[in-house]
Amino acid sequence: MSSRHSKSKEEDNGIPSRSKDEVTGGGKEKLKRNMSLIGGISIIVGSMIGSGIFISPKGVLRQTESVGMSLIVWAVCGLIAVLGSLSYAELGTMMPKSGGEFTYMKDGFGAPLGFLYSWVAVLLIKPSSISAISAVFGQYATEVFYDSPDCPPPTSLVKMVTVAAIILLTCINCLSTKSATSLQIAMTAAKLFALVLIICVGFVRMFQGYTEHISPSASFEGSSTQVFAYGIAFYQGLWAYDGWNQLNYVVEELKNPYRNLPLAIIIGIPMVTVVYLLTNIAYFTVLSPAELLASPAVAITFANRMLGPMAWIIPLCVCFSTFGATNGSLFAAARLAMVCSREGHMISFVSMVNFYRKTPIPAVVFQGVLAIIMVIPNDFDQLVNYFSFTSWMFYGLSCLAHIVLRFTHPEWKRPIKITPIIPAIVFIFSIYLVIAPVIDEPSLPWLIATLFVLAGLLVYYPLVYKGYRIKAFDYITIFIQYVFQSAPSRYVAPEEDEEESTTL
Repeated sequence: MSSRHSKSKEEDNGIPSRSKDEVTGGGKEKLKRNMSLIGGISIIVGSMIGSGIFISPKGVLRQTESVGMSLIVWAVCGLIAVLGSLSYAELGTMMPKSGGEFTYMKDGFGAPLGFLYSWVAVLLIKPSSISAISAVFGQYATEVFYDSPDCPPPTSLVKMVTVAAIILLTCINCLSTKSATSLQIAMTAAKLFALVLIICVGFVRMFQGYTEHISPSASFEGSSTQVFAYGIAFYQGLWAYDGWNQLNYVVEELKNPYRNLPLAIIIGIPMVTVVYLLTNIAYFTVLSPAELLASPAVAITFANRMLGPMAWIIPLCVCFSTFGATNGSLFAAARLAMVCSREGHMISFVSMVNFYRKTPIPAVVFQGVLAIIMVIPNDFDQLVNYFSFTSWMFYGLSCLAHIVLRFTHPEWKRPIKITPIIPAIVFIFSIYLVIAPVIDEPSLPWLIATLFVLAGLLVYYPLVYKGYRIKAFDYITIFIQYVFQSAPSRYVAPEEDEEESTTL
């Protein structure tokens, strides 16, 4: 009787009942294409504009030692993001699958290298990115109540707020794709408002004559002459630009990806580059280089100096900005983990999609838990450098895969086709980014990062190549499926989605 009542309740709510076979994997679920062009742009812009522009100016200036060179670094970082995104636009429309670099390297170089990326990205790169951005949210959210430089917010309080933000966003991303996308659009609008306000103040200051720190004659004085030291500066700048590839992780939920993927990239990334350059110039019309380096939170210091009683607007918008960036990063990270698991490169339960909400709930929770664990480290710069070192190895390899696939699969459909010179430039630049910091400051973290990457081969051989199964994981998978009401996911090409829509 209980079973019959349960079935009747589901049907009354418009939810089809599920058989045991479907709950335990007999059925396959696909993600819905609910994301519009505006949603795609918000994923890119909202993920790129997060904590970096409010924190990274210090790191870039510290390494370049001059305002002029720091602005050049920001411009070059924007150029690299644009070139990288053009390469990814061809890859994403040629292989319209979610998963980003994992998909490109698996098809370009084979399963072992694809697994190494999934090993590092799912367990290190993505969780560390989420935790680092949300940590800035925690810092700014608590800084409002501790506005004295001599009385910073307690570290424990910052971490509690950080963890609370990750938990809240995990719940929102489990709820539905539409709720996560709507939140992303709203947060993107808030962060653009904050940056436009900063830029407007900067323009007013420039017209008032406060240009001593940005004038060509003075801005390059004292520039660092250490070529390899700029590697860390680029890490800090590219951290602010990171997110230019986020839409490639969620292509399976983007409407008309052949059109909307490249269009979102073309609109979003140049806009962010211009906004970043103007924001940095605005900072230097108010703060001297020494004051900027001494500031614990650049945007708040700027607001306190210029906006008076309305200064609370900036930290509030910064909180929205970092909250939205964390949301975008978690959204993309979950889809990456889901695709890696679907291809047999990750624990099987991570590939599941909820029957009713059509969201990868197990993958979202998995990435959220890892991000909370990554909150434990205290050093933001160390998190950024560690993240950038490992991620840019694979960004470069993905661009190399772009070139390789031109020769190995010339027959594949390419709605967008760019010159191979562009991915070649990004690949060469990625080599510099990987080597330069190691030469400039040889230290244990670089070695640990390299060993962590290579350690993936020890996992790949028995669990993926040989297919050895750990029986305990099977029981965990069945338990997770029942708890989260999920079934294994499946890939549906854009053309098949159109056919299904027409049929329905």
